[in-house]
Amino acid sequence: LDTNFSRDQQVCKFSEDYKQIYLSLTYSIILILGLPLNGTVLWLSWRQTKPWSCATIYLVNLMIADLLYVLALPFLIITYSLGDRWPFGELLCRLVRFLFYINLYGSILLLTCISAHRFLGVCHPLRSLPYRSRRHALLGTATTWALVVLQLLPTLFFSHTDYIDGQMVCYDMTGPENFDQFFAYGMVLTLSGFAFPSLVILVCYSLMVRSLIKPGETLRRTGNAARAKSIRTILLVCGLFTLCFVPFHITRSFYLTLRFLSSQDCQLLMVASVAYKIWRPLVSMSSCLNPVLYFLSVGNNRVRLLQELRHNKTHMAQSKRWSRASQACLG
Repeated sequence: LDTNFSRDQQVCKFSEDYKQIYLSLTYSIILILGLPLNGTVLWLSWRQTKPWSCATIYLVNLMIADLLYVLALPFLIITYSLGDRWPFGELLCRLVRFLFYINLYGSILLLTCISAHRFLGVCHPLRSLPYRSRRHALLGTATTWALVVLQLLPTLFFSHTDYIDGQMVCYDMTGPENFDQFFAYGMVLTLSGFAFPSLVILVCYSLMVRSLIKPGETLRRTGNAARAKSIRTILLVCGLFTLCFVPFHITRSFYLTLRFLSSQDCQLLMVASVAYKIWRPLVSMSSCLNPVLYFLSVGNNRVRLLQELRHNKTHMAQSKRWSRASQACLG
């Protein structure tokens, strides 16, 4: 829950009954799709016998962030089904909100690492070779997790439970008493966790596109397969940002600014609130789209998945035949 209060007094009251159906439904879809997709990626990676490549290291960490968030979705689905009533207590309230932001900003920073890694491989394949090692990839992911956790520790303070009209609620942002501090923190987080990484990705991909469309030398260095993989990565990451991250941060920043300025225009505040809350679950669609990035970015994953499925199907068929044969012998 996030309230529609100004800094000093309640400004507007409007119905948010749509959340009960819309948020419950969208989070359920994300759970149904995200759990098997991310689970399959982690299962395939775990069964992989050869050492993980740099891309696999980054993408597996991305799937771990997604899976942690997806596992927290049942709490939100139940809460919105109950009309914003939070029955799970203070600790889980803070943890679920924390996991949402961990997934969001962890995904953005890991996608930034993937983009920088791909940029070095395409534009500076020889000079960057010492830096495109598994050791540097592990160091990059460890640094990413540390930065994300440090950035998001304040959310454990801001998110909390309270009672409104006799029922316990869990604030998505914070209560009215801490809104000024949350607004400042939210704007800094948007700049450091979204705007700056987005700029890095934009620069990397602009230089990559310029390099890839040059005939001759770049094509000889990278080859057709690597060139196609780079183009797929560019399109997917740009699509992820356009669909999930950009609209969320625009609507959220606009909504926070209106509340901070104590806007008396209730109609405008309602539109901003609805836009933000519509995009809030859609940002989590990255949990379903990131596995697609994994299958298209890391070599032979689609083939390996089909082989695993065929192997399991064959194994099950053989088990059934042995079972029928045993029963016939016993009979």
